[in-house]
Amino acid sequence: MSESILADSSVSISELKKNPMAAVSSGEGFSVAVLNHNKPEFYCIPAEAWELILDRIEDAELASIANSRMGVETVELSLDDL
Repeated sequence: MSESILADSSVSISELKKNPMAAVSSGEGFSVAVLNHNKPEFYCIPAEAWELILDRIEDAELASIANSRMGVETVELSLDDL
């Protein structure tokens, strides 16, 4: 049974153990599939890419909240009222 590799580059687990930074760098800023017996075990991504993923997830969550509040009655306030 074959498995899809969801990355443009891959390294073996042995290569990752020998030189982790070179393994991450081989992805040139994108994810790297780490293979064990030619099957993807996990994906390794640079910190900048991880931060971007988390930002997009947060944006999607905030958009969902904003969309759920569309059409809700609003109340006008002034700063003095607070």
